[in-house]
This record gives sequence, C-alpha cells and structure tokens, in this order.
Amino acid sequence: MSDTTAYLDRLSELYTKHFNEPVDKIEAIPPSGSDRMYVRLIGAKHRAIGAYSKNKRENNTYFYFTKIFLKHGLPVPEIYDQTSDNICYLMEDKGGRSLLEMVLKEGKTDEVKVLYEQAVADLVRFQWVAGREIDYTMCYNTAAFDQKAILADLNYFKYYFADVLKLNYDKTILQEELESWSRDLDSESVKTFMYRDFQSRNIMLQDGKPGYIDFQGGMKGLPHYDLVSLLWQAKAQLPKAWKTHLERHYIRTIQATKEISDFDELHFMKVYLECVLLRILQTLGAYGLRGLIERKPHFISSIYPALLQLQEYVKDYAYLIKYPELSKVLQELVKPEVIEQFHIPTQNPEHPLTVKIYSFSYKKGLPKDTSGHGGGFVFDCRGVLNPGRMEIYKTQTGRDYPVQEYLLNKTRMPQFLENVFGTVDITINDYLQRGFDQLTISFGCTGGQHRSVFAAEQMKVHLKEIYNIDAAILHLEQDENQHERR
Repeated sequence: MSDTTAYLDRLSELYTKHFNEPVDKIEAIPPSGSDRMYVRLIGAKHRAIGAYSKNKRENNTYFYFTKIFLKHGLPVPEIYDQTSDNICYLMEDKGGRSLLEMVLKEGKTDEVKVLYEQAVADLVRFQWVAGREIDYTMCYNTAAFDQKAILADLNYFKYYFADVLKLNYDKTILQEELESWSRDLDSESVKTFMYRDFQSRNIMLQDGKPGYIDFQGGMKGLPHYDLVSLLWQAKAQLPKAWKTHLERHYIRTIQATKEISDFDELHFMKVYLECVLLRILQTLGAYGLRGLIERKPHFISSIYPALLQLQEYVKDYAYLIKYPELSKVLQELVKPEVIEQFHIPTQNPEHPLTVKIYSFSYKKGLPKDTSGHGGGFVFDCRGVLNPGRMEIYKTQTGRDYPVQEYLLNKTRMPQFLENVFGTVDITINDYLQRGFDQLTISFGCTGGQHRSVFAAEQMKVHLKEIYNIDAAILHLEQDENQHERR
C-alpha cells in the first residue's frame, strides 16, 4: 500500500466516524506551495476537506490558530477530527470557489465589492482583536516578520527577478539600501497578527459568504502588509478607486473597534504605501523563481499584471522611494518594452478560440478531426511510467486522486506537462493574436485510462487559468458518448 493510499484510508475513517456515512467520492484539490496535501471527501449527505502533512509542528500551529479565530467568530474551517499523531485531519469545507475566481469570471461587480468590504472588516478582527490572544512562540516557522524576514523578501526580488532579467545596477549600493529599508520597517512600533498571505485566492465562498484558509504561516508583523496583499493582488487588478475605498473601509473599521485605541491614521498610511512596494517586489521574486527559472506557466503569466502594478505604483508614488539605486532599478522595470515582453493575450469574447481536448488509446487509434483544420497537437504519454501496471490503480482512471497523486509525485509527468504547456502556449498566443478560432489537443497512452486522461484534465485547467479558455474535453475510452475515430 502506498503512503497516499494509507493517508486516504485514514481520512476516510475520520469522515465516516464524524458523519456516520461512508465516503462516496474523493476529489483532488490543487496543491499549495507547501508539502500539505488536500482532498475533498464527499458522501451522500456531507462533504469535508481532508488534509495530511508530516510537518506536525505546522499542523499544530494551524490547530492553535483555528481555535483562537473560531473563538472570535471568524469564518475559518472548523476542525472536525484528527488522527492521534496529528498528521491527518478533517475540516469544514468552505466551498470550492475563491474570491479571485469570482473576480476573474464576473468582473468588478457590486457583489464582488461587498465581499471585499467584508474581507477587509474581517481582516481587522484577525489582526487587531483575535491577534491579541496569540502566543507567537506557537508559530511553526518564524515568530515575527522582522528585519531578517523583510530583507529575505527583498533579496528574493533582487536575486530571482532583477538579476534574472540582467538589469544593470550597483549590487553593493542596492544591497545597502535594502538592508536600510528592512531595518526601518522592522523598527515600526505597530505590530499585530500578520496573516502573511491574505489574498483573494485564500478567500473561499460558500452561500455568498467568505471563509478564510491558509493562515498557518501567520506571525507577528506589520498589519499593513496583509491589507496590501489583498488590495494589490496582481491577478485581481482592483481599480484604483476600489483600493482607495477599501483602504478607508479598513481604517473606519479600526476606528469603530472598541478594542483598538491610539491609532495613527496618517502614519499607518505612510507605512502602508511602503508595504505596497515591498509586497510587489516579493511577488515578482516569487514569479521570477517559479516562472523565469522553473518555467511554471502560471507564474510566468502572473509577471505581466505584477509589473503593471509596479508601473502604477511608480507613477503615483515615485516620490516615496528614498533609495536612489532601487529607484533606478524600478524605473528600468516599468519601461513599456520590458513589461510588454511578458504580455499574454487573452480570449476575445467576440471571436473566441475554441479548443477541444481528447484523451485516447493508441490501441484504438487517434481521434477523428472534426474541426476541418486538419487536426492539431497529439502528445504521446507512453514515455511516462504507467500507473496501470500496479494492481491498486487498475480499476481507477486519471480522474481519481490516487492516480493523480502517483503521476505527480512518482513519475516524470510534471516535467512532461511543463514541456507540453510551453509548446502549446506558443501556438495559443499566436492564435489569439491572429484571431484563429479552432485548435485540438490530444493525449494518447496505451489504454486511454490513466496518463492521457490526467494530462488532458491538466491541460484544461491550464488553459482556463492562463487564458480563461473553457476548453471542451472528451475522454474517448471513458466517456459514454464517444466521437468517431479515423
């Protein structure tokens, strides 16, 4: 039995024990940036999120924070049950749709704005109210966003973005400036609970109400940083008027909260604007490492909106940047020719590109071209280790979580997909720019059951995330209504 199968069995046992019903279905949840793994467990009447991680200290931090936040009525997932070794735990499902997904699909509507207002008000309670009870020695990684942590974020930008783009600057002077800036920010007296990653991707929606996840990395730090993370998130691209309104809403909420006294609004906004730049640079560093170096498409696609955020900041607040060498670097980055090289075309709703994705078995032949354009990409997945050779996976498909986890962690499927995405993206970019309307992408393996199904599903997710294209998908060996073959 594999480790994953064992963990899934333990999570299923927790589910059955808590809800008194068996698990009918297990759905994969895309992994986060850590080693934690999440699944959605679904039964006849209930559903829950199962998590497992061998990092017991991180798990204990999450349990500790959850207890405090629930005490203060904050809508974080309730912990239903956990195993005796604290490796597996079952918790409330706060919904499968994030606020970011809603923004990207529905735009900047009044409903979306109300949800942001609620999130801002809840943030005040996380930081200034519930945060007062937190024992920061319980933080699993670092207890404070101090000078070392701030400088690490700034160096992240320097090494993984500015240097990768081979910008010309004085390395000694810039390093001295970043060290000075990190000391200044660390000297700020106002410190609260810092969520660390308070962004719309971590705000889940259920019955029109927000719920908050991924707070186990919290620590003591600058409250300004969390507000920046939400309002200046690159992918969300909130309008300037919204940011101003939500900043005011945050401050008014603080002023109306009786537990908070001696709040200096002017000084808060000064530090807030510094944190805007800090957060933008930190995200560019992350996108540089994951995108420019590791070539992960999602992070590459995030660079353009992040640079637009930086361009907006430099245009409006260049006078606040008191470090000459840093200012020089930023002025170079916001040049139109630098930003434009990261631009990714988007779907034109009036002339959409229709993409069809197939999985198939080479034993039965390739999918028939129905587009009239002669077909498109055909990728052979048979070079990836086949889960079907193992008895425990024989009756499952690439839609089932154990198979997905096996392909992601025990085979070269991630490298295969990385290269496939890069190849397909060249064509997608060209087709969107030229107004083409059809493309087919097919994945084949021996039986059309495991590898090809998984790869096709991942391609659909990729196209939606990067280009907002809702591709049609058909698994020829799995779906009932099969298309003709040639």
